[in-house]
Amino acid sequence: MQRELTPERLKFLEQDYQRGFIKFCGFQVSKIEAGMFESTIIIGANHKTQDNFIHAGLIATMSDHTAGYAAYTLVPDDVRILTVEFKINFLKPAYGNALKCQSEVINQGKNIIVAESSVFDVRDTDEKMVSKSTITLMALQAERLATKDR
Repeated sequence: MQRELTPERLKFLEQDYQRGFIKFCGFQVSKIEAGMFESTIIIGANHKTQDNFIHAGLIATMSDHTAGYAAYTLVPDDVRILTVEFKINFLKPAYGNALKCQSEVINQGKNIIVAESSVFDVRDTDEKMVSKSTITLMALQAERLATKDR
């Protein structure tokens, strides 16, 4: 099911993406298209490990959340997206001054959507892919999330 991304829907997706824990992390939206979502983050000292690499948990969170919003571009307004499975391969340590995540839906069923995320370490003028992940997502009516019978 393909949906039109109206200016209102684009504004909603951008604002909704950057709430709660994601806002705390500092992720920003950089590009939205049907079935595709791209995010970035400027790296601070709080994003690094004791060895001065960017924390793998930050990379995994970025991969998962951005993939969810790639899926979110394809569903009706009354549908929510939940992750049901997540597989990530870390390819090399990240240590640059920013990260960029590109997520794309690779299969859309009625209730199950599969997306891939690639995270790039931005090192001055160079970008290196540091992770590749596959995320399986469930499209669920919002009203079902509001019930006690989840």
